Amino acid sequence: MHHLVFGHLISTALASHHLDALAVLAVLAAGLGAGTINSIVGSGSLITFPTLVALGVSPFVANITNCVGITGGNASSIHGYRRELVGQKERMRALIPFSAAGGITGGTLLLVRPSAFEGVVPWLIILAVGLVIVQPRLARYLSSRGERQPHGSTWLKVGLFASGVYGGYFGAAQGVIMIALLAIGLEESLQRINGLKNVLGFVANFTAGLLFIIFAHVNWVYVAIIAVSSIVGGQLGAHIGRRLPNSVLRSIIIIAGTSVAIKLLVT
Repeated sequence: MHHLVFGHLISTALASHHLDALAVLAVLAAGLGAGTINSIVGSGSLITFPTLVALGVSPFVANITNCVGITGGNASSIHGYRRELVGQKERMRALIPFSAAGGITGGTLLLVRPSAFEGVVPWLIILAVGLVIVQPRLARYLSSRGERQPHGSTWLKVGLFASGVYGGYFGAAQGVIMIALLAIGLEESLQRINGLKNVLGFVANFTAGLLFIIFAHVNWVYVAIIAVSSIVGGQLGAHIGRRLPNSVLRSIIIIAGTSVAIKLLVT
């Protein structure tokens, strides 16, 4: 039923905006890829955002349109990782407000100062990749000092707020940053942390997206296409990601994060 409703919305929008088939296919493929990657690690915006820009959408509108559209894939990923979220309800209640506040702040910053993070983003991602690499050793050190708390210590909550700001502002590889913080700050497997990352990423994107819907121009045609395809991608990514051993998942996170940083540095 939901697929029929979405399909009707897309067909109506396409008819009114006269988009050609190649543009539709490009955005559908980008949304599918982004939803899949976001579910597993979190750097899918580097597929959808450049695709929208290549189709003639301004970078600013492409950014906010992608944020609103990809939220569907985030929600789908949460459903796909629902088993890994069992027993984390209290933790989510403790951490969600910080991601929400970060998303609102980042979204507001984008509306007020669109170029605020230029040049900084690749280095944030490189830092996150470095934290993922040293995570086992750093986690053991923090455990020995009693600084890994079940619902997150103060530094983790501050870090999640900061990553939420980044997610609301742009969001490429936000998942890598969140995984690095959560893996260091919580005594959990990477799979359960990945499920939690999907929830917190959704919250940051959703809160920022609400701001964009109210105060900015969103391209609803592309939002609908990205939402539908990323929902499918979120389920596909969860199906793949949940079956990966922790060592393989860690390697994927490191490779994906490094690739994103390099791409941003050379473009």
